[in-house]
Amino acid sequence: MLSVFQKNKKWSEKKSVKDVRLNALFFIIFGILCIVAVRFGILMIWSHSFYEQLANGFQEVSAQLFPTRGNVYIQDSRTKEEFPIAMNRDVFLVYVNPKEIKEYSVRKKTDVEELTLNMTKYLSEVFGFNEEEQSSLQAKLQKYNDPYEPLKKQVEEKIIEEIRQRDYPGVYFLRQSIRYYPEENLGAHIVGFVGKDETGEDIGRYGIEGYWQEELAGVSGFFEGIKSAKGSWIPLGGKKLEESKDGVDLLLTIDRTLEFSACGILKKAVDLYEAEDGSVVIMDPYTGAIRAMCSFPDFDPNNYGQVTEGGVYNNKSIFTAYEPGSIFKPITMAASLNEKVITPQSVFYDSGEREVGCLHPIRNAENKIYKDQSMSGLLENSVNTGMVWVAEQIGKNTFRQYIEDFGFGVKEGIELDTESSGTIDTLYKQESDNMDCYASTAAFGQGITVTPLQVVTAFSAIANGGTLMKPQIIEEIRYSDGVVESVEPKEVRRVISKHTADMVSAMMVNVVDKGHAALAAVPGYYIAGKTGTAQIAERGIYIEETNHSFVGIIPADNPRFVMMVKLGKPKNGKYSSGTSSAVFGDIAQFILQYYGIPPSRAI
Repeated sequence: MLSVFQKNKKWSEKKSVKDVRLNALFFIIFGILCIVAVRFGILMIWSHSFYEQLANGFQEVSAQLFPTRGNVYIQDSRTKEEFPIAMNRDVFLVYVNPKEIKEYSVRKKTDVEELTLNMTKYLSEVFGFNEEEQSSLQAKLQKYNDPYEPLKKQVEEKIIEEIRQRDYPGVYFLRQSIRYYPEENLGAHIVGFVGKDETGEDIGRYGIEGYWQEELAGVSGFFEGIKSAKGSWIPLGGKKLEESKDGVDLLLTIDRTLEFSACGILKKAVDLYEAEDGSVVIMDPYTGAIRAMCSFPDFDPNNYGQVTEGGVYNNKSIFTAYEPGSIFKPITMAASLNEKVITPQSVFYDSGEREVGCLHPIRNAENKIYKDQSMSGLLENSVNTGMVWVAEQIGKNTFRQYIEDFGFGVKEGIELDTESSGTIDTLYKQESDNMDCYASTAAFGQGITVTPLQVVTAFSAIANGGTLMKPQIIEEIRYSDGVVESVEPKEVRRVISKHTADMVSAMMVNVVDKGHAALAAVPGYYIAGKTGTAQIAERGIYIEETNHSFVGIIPADNPRFVMMVKLGKPKNGKYSSGTSSAVFGDIAQFILQYYGIPPSRAI
């Protein structure tokens, strides 16, 4: 039997062990609590922003809101009916998950090779694939470990519905919006196209699409909000919404029927005369409104990537400057008549050549000699030497000022991309007011360059009584909030008096009636115009090839339109009197009938 002492000692030992264990447990618990506290501190202080962003990644929803690109319309300028020339259209991307084809075949216990073969035949038929494309399609369908293979872009919805009815496994459709040009080549150089920038975003190129890119594209919006675990919005969680703003719609001044007919006649002429290119511009002289404008060669904006030479995108009516030749002579005549240093009855004696400080004397075409000529006769016979004399009467500086006032040497400011200014720099090479070689050749359209748009704008000033108008291609700007802004005609400056304009116009009627432009005439109407067969300068010398131009007023006694026709380097036809003049006459006849303009002279 244990003594009391022994019992106390044993109890004390047990208590000591128990205390050690309690102390150890206490320290363990205390350590854990310290670790937890430190961890909470780290989470709540040092890593707070990280975990906040992590939580937001699960709770916050944000998205960019994309605007709708604006439409572009042309019109029937008689009835004001409108037609879209650039718009948005929904199409589909067709893609396939080949893994699902394999899984379907296993599940249905069918031959997967036979299934993919049937799918290949059917899809190739509806897509219009050739043998090479069909082989590529079959290879894609047989990639049974691949979850995604694109098959065809820009597929029409009616074809999608046909494919859906087949209920093929693994075939899916993604709706996409693309830019669409329902008139195809018609007005291609006016409207341009929508391509991709270096980031893959849509961006307008050339024409209206390029010049008006920012306005047509609109402004992107943004949405940000917080949702619960179940996906519902948390009202007090905060929500930001900046709505997108759709792009503007534009109504052009272009008349659809006139554009179609005039450009069709021009295209036939380019082919007939085997010209490298051709351009036509038709303007309302009182408003500056462009009713038709086109160039060849052209392109289909829906398939702009098929163009092999980038220069085709440029609108030659506003981009390609060239030496105009004799169509510039009425400008020279208008300047001297307006300064009253000559009259229509003034007489110039043509000896066949004129020394003006050039390497060679100025001569007439084919070295002709015309002897005594009135001012009207100088235009009718297109006398180079006579036009030098006309410019000499006012001096180089005044002559240069009129050229500038008529809008040459600067951009006209038309709302289309890639406009060129041409150049009249040669007129600044010498300080003296004395006529030099450069000013003398400019008097009959050599040594300076112009665009067809500049020519038609300058001659519109003659047609309307002397006022230069800014060319106008936009009639209305329609904003997404319903506001419509009408673009009013803009006068740039008065260049010549109405009396001078009337005299020059009458002289150009004689050019058509008595001169070299008989093919531009339309029976029953007074047509004023001027031919131009201009040599082409390359590498500092004039080559044998020429540019053929004709500019005229329709009709001269009640001007409704001014038209410029240009054919570049035609192989068939020596002079513009037999080429561009004929094109002008054909288009003029259509214009007079289309707008119902009554005849004013006996046939």
